[in-house]
Amino acid sequence: MMGFVRSNPNMNTKQQLLRFLFYLMSLFPQLLHLLQMFCFKFNSFRKGINNTLITLPQAFSLSSPLPQWPQVTGQDFASGIVNLGEIEVRKVTGFEFVWNSNIGKPVAFYKPVGIPDGFHVLGHYCQPSDKPLWGFVLVVREVEAVSSERSNYDKLPALKNPLDYMLVWCSNAGRRELAIGCAYFWVPQPPEGYSALGYLVTNRPEKPNLDEMICVRADLTDKYQPYRLMLDATSVNPEFPFQVWSLRPCDRGMLGKGVSVGTFFCTSHWNKGEELPVVCLKNLNPMLPAMPHLHQIHALVQHYGPTVFFHPKEVYLPSSVDWFFNNGALLYRKGVSKGEAIDAAGSNLPGGGTNDGEFWIDLPSDDRRDFVKHGDLNSAKLYVHVKPALGGTFTDIAMWVFCPFNGPSTLKIGITSRAFTRVGEHVSDWEHFTLRVCNFSGELWSIYFSQHSGGKWVDAYELEYINGNKAIVYASKSGHASYPHPGTYIQGSSKLGIGIRNDAGRSDLYVDSSVQYEIVAAEYLGDAVTEPQWLQFMRQWGPKICYDSKTELDKIINTLPRGLRNPFVNLIKKLPVELYGEEGPTGPKEKNNWIGDERW
Repeated sequence: MMGFVRSNPNMNTKQQLLRFLFYLMSLFPQLLHLLQMFCFKFNSFRKGINNTLITLPQAFSLSSPLPQWPQVTGQDFASGIVNLGEIEVRKVTGFEFVWNSNIGKPVAFYKPVGIPDGFHVLGHYCQPSDKPLWGFVLVVREVEAVSSERSNYDKLPALKNPLDYMLVWCSNAGRRELAIGCAYFWVPQPPEGYSALGYLVTNRPEKPNLDEMICVRADLTDKYQPYRLMLDATSVNPEFPFQVWSLRPCDRGMLGKGVSVGTFFCTSHWNKGEELPVVCLKNLNPMLPAMPHLHQIHALVQHYGPTVFFHPKEVYLPSSVDWFFNNGALLYRKGVSKGEAIDAAGSNLPGGGTNDGEFWIDLPSDDRRDFVKHGDLNSAKLYVHVKPALGGTFTDIAMWVFCPFNGPSTLKIGITSRAFTRVGEHVSDWEHFTLRVCNFSGELWSIYFSQHSGGKWVDAYELEYINGNKAIVYASKSGHASYPHPGTYIQGSSKLGIGIRNDAGRSDLYVDSSVQYEIVAAEYLGDAVTEPQWLQFMRQWGPKICYDSKTELDKIINTLPRGLRNPFVNLIKKLPVELYGEEGPTGPKEKNNWIGDERW
């Protein structure tokens, strides 16, 4: 332990100084230990743009180890690599911190490390500093040509180094000196016929080496679009504006070829609508070798299938489609007053076509009508549609739940709530959520929660889990929209405190989708999955009934303070059409997200 050097009156000044020096030397091991401890603690901290200490995010991983996914000869699912045609890509999740900005919400910038031999960096990575480290960038290599591809020899190489770098912005912009330790953002200048796919961030004013980045032949790339604004430094120095955006491919959905590289877009002068100086990759391999085969899909659903909890007071529960048909659901045709019974497989439903109003489904017309409205939890299952996402580098597992009836809505006004008697009701309700799985590793990456006319993606680190890597989905009372956490969600104006309530909570009413599921479609597998006949029914699963919702709404409007009446009327106009009448939904295949991407 450290002590004090006591002065001896019999020693002269020189002797006391020497004694003090020897004492300091004896403390050296302890001081070294303290310094090491400080450095260890400091390793998790860095200085931001305002010279303040910030904590770097810790890497996130799923709570349970991934299983050994079933293997298929000649297929690359969860192999760590994806073949895009002339090039192959790997996902890199190891990063070295470069710089942090704490303007607004802090954002950290990283350099990918641990690049496999033969692969090249396409760009650096960034993410919010207050979120767990959960991201990736792709690295790329050229596929060796084989004898059957001699025609490709006339093409330019798939990859080339940039010719130069251009400085986009530096964090000390506007100052006379170029400081070491600041951030410098560089965009590669590609050779003619090639494109840049990302940016480099450094701490020094010198240009990066040309071999630190690679550019890709333009015909192997596709267009990006800015997605979310992550950093806006304009308020700090208006003379040198700077923004950082996350990116997503323009060509998305089941048939989309755009492949996200995981990089970002930064600019000091970009105007909305202008083409970006960076692009994404394009998957030109029609075989989609990294997509899972049928038994791998079953393994994924059984490992990740969420448990869907319905509200404790839910009375309009899900059922299977065949239970609905077996218990008296009727098919109606325009101009014919009597409905036709639907067999269990839905084989007498008209398939194909469009929602032309010629046919619709309704509840039984006899005394079973009210019984069927309430569904049958024991028969309920999730109907699974599997499709490529982001150019086949990810797999979307859309899980559809069917409820025979959608209950009336509840309006929230401030601290009070008012239940409608009919507004919001309709026969049949199709809702879904979508698991996005990384094809490089088989990891669950995120889940899309569909919420009436919209929805949101939630990353894996923000989900609730119930059993290993199985997430929880909360279905809202009466309307069955899906949410990642329990609570009351308002569809309307949170500022005014007015909107339709969506109450979600855990209960004994649930469906385990890892067990209770049926794969109904996976187009990329050809005839490996037989689609049920009811899936081809493109008309409405409930009748259209117009009723005077205005009477109910007027009663509520008249009770509001005068200052809230006009905002309330304007809000009601923006809410779903179900508020103005009873109209059944179309089936899953008629939804735009069946082929297209989710609304995000």
